[in-house]
Amino acid sequence: MNRCGVFDSGIGGLSVASEILKSRLFDEIIYFGDTARVPYGNKNESTIIRYSLEALEFLKNFDIDFLVVACNSASSVAIEELRREAGFPVVGVIEAGVKALNAEKEANILLTGTKRTINSNKYQSMLKKLDYKNIISVATPLFVPLVEEGITEGKIVDEVFDLYFNDIDKNGIDYVILGCTHYPFLEKSFQKYFPNAKLIHSGQAIVELLKNEYGLKEKSDTSIKLFASDNPEELRSKAKEWLNL
Repeated sequence: MNRCGVFDSGIGGLSVASEILKSRLFDEIIYFGDTARVPYGNKNESTIIRYSLEALEFLKNFDIDFLVVACNSASSVAIEELRREAGFPVVGVIEAGVKALNAEKEANILLTGTKRTINSNKYQSMLKKLDYKNIISVATPLFVPLVEEGITEGKIVDEVFDLYFNDIDKNGIDYVILGCTHYPFLEKSFQKYFPNAKLIHSGQAIVELLKNEYGLKEKSDTSIKLFASDNPEELRSKAKEWLNL
């Protein structure tokens, strides 16, 4: 049996787990959401690394063969430390998202994420190395608590979008990188606000990377187990709603 551990600071990583589940690349997925300490985006680097290594140690108890870091903040600062400690492949959502872009070099790209992800400059440096020239980066931390509260559409969300993006040409954006695993749950709101943009979704990007770079093949079936550091029933409730479990 091959097992994939999926780790996020909270429930947002369910957007990644959902895509991996649908892809059936593993026999079993072990999901851990560090809900007691969400969000990671406002924590300092050393704290995020410590939390990430603690999550790895927890997931090792399940004899996982692969780790997907479904947290952009952790991917931005802790991925190398996790790889040194894991003893098996570790992939993060930032690298996967950049590779999935595959856009023309003059495209207008909007990068959204937590303050930690945006300030780490990891996305931006990877994009610039690939010669993408027109990058707008906007930290959008309020999106995380909105998703955690189940508020993904409506007046409040629209007002927060206006708060963050009011000075941006809505029709001139070609691609939006959803640089936080919570953000795909706001997909309808993003698409309404940026009608001409293609959205880059971390979960779909991870699946493509797993197929292309690790040669993983589809299994007959995939199961998932869910764990949280606080209030696991809330995580299971969201999983039933979002993953149709």
